[in-house]
Amino acid sequence: MSLYDLFPPEFFKLSVPLSAYLILSAILFTIGVATFLFRRNVITIFMAIELMLNAVNLTFVAFSNHFGRVDGQIFSFFVMVVAAAEAAVGLAIILMVFRTSATLQIDDFDSLKN
Repeated sequence: MSLYDLFPPEFFKLSVPLSAYLILSAILFTIGVATFLFRRNVITIFMAIELMLNAVNLTFVAFSNHFGRVDGQIFSFFVMVVAAAEAAVGLAIILMVFRTSATLQIDDFDSLKN
């Protein structure tokens, strides 16, 4: 006997409204933007960009589930692939900059100007 035999199919429907997901996504995106604008540490800025990407992914998946289509989930998968590539390349660049300048503060990166 499984759970599907004990409960009707309506029990397994998503009971959280779409607006809750959109509000959560907007809050996460706002936190990411504020962190990106006001912090001066490269690692913190990097995490803020990842937080903004995840907020957008939450919006894609919420709309995809709401409209019963798969397009948002597929697009969210591609955003995750790009974010993973960005994380690998970004962390490599941050590591090389740290080796040359011995700091992770954005204001001290004047050696990249020329």
